[in-house]
Amino acid sequence: MHEVDLNCDLGESFGNYKLGLDEEVISYISSANLACGFHASDPLTMSHTVELAKKAGVCVGAHPGLPDLVGFGRRNMNISQKEAKAMVQYQIGALDSFCKAQGIKMHHVKPHGALYNMAVKDIKLATAICEGIYEVNPQLILLALSGSEMVNAANNVGLKVAREAFADRAYEEDGTLVARTKEGSMITDEDESIKRVIRMIKENKVKTITGIDIPIKVDSICVHGDGAKALEFVRKIKAGLEEQDIKITPLYKLVSNS
Repeated sequence: MHEVDLNCDLGESFGNYKLGLDEEVISYISSANLACGFHASDPLTMSHTVELAKKAGVCVGAHPGLPDLVGFGRRNMNISQKEAKAMVQYQIGALDSFCKAQGIKMHHVKPHGALYNMAVKDIKLATAICEGIYEVNPQLILLALSGSEMVNAANNVGLKVAREAFADRAYEEDGTLVARTKEGSMITDEDESIKRVIRMIKENKVKTITGIDIPIKVDSICVHGDGAKALEFVRKIKAGLEEQDIKITPLYKLVSNS
């Protein structure tokens, strides 16, 4: 039987501004990546989302981003390796405090937005992120784009790593995600997305935006919880996986079994 983790970025509301369908989506996933206050979220939101994950039995991970609330962490910034490491450690520490207060463990770290996409290609940045995580807790798992420099950096540092693929994003021929500014970057047809995910898991292949197949290895599938049809999409993805005898398994169990 094939196994895969189903992860979603949650806790991205801020003050009076609500983003995402956290309460509805959380019962369909196995791992949650929680914003840590830099690109989104605030202390009350972090506390509430950790509590929500605990009640749902969903594994919690930190989702550290660049310090850019206005741009939602999706704008590139010119940061040093020391800054990257410190930013990641700061945000992990913040979320871990709420996890400890709720009596649960943090299991993984997934960089957010521009920080994630920059580290996909930049081995020095990826290494700084991995070193930052490892120094805080060497048992944490890095959730990283499959085939990226982040995976290589984690292996070099000795950090546990899980390879991520996206249900609703198009791929370039080099295995990177198509930029959101480019036409066709988002897969909006739910049935097509589910077929792509199943093929990634069972055949280790994905069709690029140019129409060719490239190899891909997948431990976790990311589904976004902030779209207009997010809840329906997550439901369909979970049902589609189960119909194909693909077991949804928390990230830490998958990595410990690998």
